[in-house]
Amino acid sequence: MRKYFVFVILFFALTQPLLAQNNNAGWEKWQYLLGEWKGEGSGQPGTGSGMYTLKPKLDGNILERKGVTDIPAMAGRPAVHHEDVMIIYKNMEGNPVKSIYFDNEKHVINYNITYSENKIILVSEVNPGTPRFRLTYEKLEDKLMNIRFEMAMPNAPDDFKMYIEGKNKKVKELAEMPK
Repeated sequence: MRKYFVFVILFFALTQPLLAQNNNAGWEKWQYLLGEWKGEGSGQPGTGSGMYTLKPKLDGNILERKGVTDIPAMAGRPAVHHEDVMIIYKNMEGNPVKSIYFDNEKHVINYNITYSENKIILVSEVNPGTPRFRLTYEKLEDKLMNIRFEMAMPNAPDDFKMYIEGKNKKVKELAEMPK
């Protein structure tokens, strides 16, 4: 019995560092985006306003982005109410390089993520016969960002054209990532 007790104590002592891993690792480039943002933009669907939040979920293992955009009726076009959810997640090495997006228009988009000095760029995978999408978050100032959403037609999957673009201002900070 004593040997078993010593084994259990030793096992937990050796595995505790693995169990207490910092789930925040890898999210450094997303840190400035955490919080609540409001903005205005324009593009093919019209001019509108919206807001979104980005916050960690599942003990910091994923980031959840929820957004709402409203575009009023104009020039014979009906009003548009758009809601979306995106989950950003890490690969097996702990790097956030993938996301999946859903919206009330029944779109599901799988994105690959790349980074530059002041940009986070999400580009959808190539699927024959369907458009490709590119979503870029560009940090302009501490609490000011530009979001650009582009689309490429199936016959030219690398020829992205602007669909909608807007400036966003952070209106609410988010507490630190969970430890």
